[in-house]
Amino acid sequence: MAKNHDFTAEIVWTGDRGEGTRTYRGYDRTWRIATPGKAPIECSNDPMLGGDPSKPNPEDLLLASLSACHMLWYLHLASNAGIVVKHYEDAPLGVGETGTRGEGRFVRAVLRPTISVERGADLAEAESLHHEVHHFCFIARSVNFPISYEATFIEV
Repeated sequence: MAKNHDFTAEIVWTGDRGEGTRTYRGYDRTWRIATPGKAPIECSNDPMLGGDPSKPNPEDLLLASLSACHMLWYLHLASNAGIVVKHYEDAPLGVGETGTRGEGRFVRAVLRPTISVERGADLAEAESLHHEVHHFCFIARSVNFPISYEATFIEV
C-alpha cells in the first residue's frame, strides 16, 4: 500500500517596492522560499521576464531538483550494485518553449552527469543504472516531459 508524504514550504513575495502591483513594471519578481528548519533561498523570475539574473528562478529550481533527485537515487543504486562512485557532478539541460500567448513549459531535459567510479567498475552496469532511476525518483516520476541521460564515466 502506498504511503503519502507531505512536503511544506512557505513562499513569501519580497518584491513590493511600496506600491504593490499597481503597475506591471512597479514591482520586483522576487520571493523567498522558507522550509522548516532550513536556510531560506532568495529567488527571482527568469531574466527574460524581468527577473534578477543573480537569483535562481522556478525553471532553475525544477531542473536542479530533477538532477539532484536523479543523482541521489543513482548513488543509492550504485551502492547497492557494488559500484563505488567517488565523484558525481551534473550539467543538466532543460529545454523549454514559449507559446504564442506567452505560456511556457519544459519539453525535455537532458541529464549530463560526469561520474568518477573506482577503477575496475562494470561500466555497462554503471550506465544501465541511469535507466533504472526513473522508476524511483520522485521528481522524475512527477514531471510530464521526457528525460534523457548522457553520462560520462571516469575510472579513478
